[in-house]
Amino acid sequence: MSLTPSTMLPLGTAAPEFQLPDTDDKLVSINDFSGAPALLIMFICNHCPFVKHLRSALAQLASEYTPQGVAIVAISSNDPVGYPADSPQKMAEEKRSAGYSFPYLFDASQDVAKAYRAACTPDFFLFDRDQKLVYRGQFDDSRPGDGKPITGHDLKLALDAVLAGNSVAPEQRPSIGCNIKWRTGNEPDYF
Repeated sequence: MSLTPSTMLPLGTAAPEFQLPDTDDKLVSINDFSGAPALLIMFICNHCPFVKHLRSALAQLASEYTPQGVAIVAISSNDPVGYPADSPQKMAEEKRSAGYSFPYLFDASQDVAKAYRAACTPDFFLFDRDQKLVYRGQFDDSRPGDGKPITGHDLKLALDAVLAGNSVAPEQRPSIGCNIKWRTGNEPDYF
């Protein structure tokens, strides 16, 4: 289990555009979420122990914040050849099994992960109504095996601030997880 931190994309960055297939092959675009008071983009995958640790909490987060208008999208950018558990077919199974109510998109080219400077799973990016980055960091302090409760404290503070029309505190702790599984020769240059 490798420990890779977020790259901490600069706050204020405009959300990079994407158009990716969901687990049902429906194309989903960032433009589908225009007008949402907040947009949460999560880079996750199926096999990562850090994501598995948060699996139920991610489903719960969506059930809590989607009714408040928050748009939530998950993206897997892992190489499914090297990591078959992260294939689109397995993603569809995971979406059903985990109870994810949000789109779970597959980034086959890995270009979207690069555009967001995503580094790990999970990696969280929260954008405001104007799709400007206001939070990038950890879900909370809990990690697999550390005994700390999963609360979503850090991410929920940011979501609540955005929904209330307040600024998000600029002091943010990077997410920690498994590195994105890049195809050989496709590794990004931002490490």
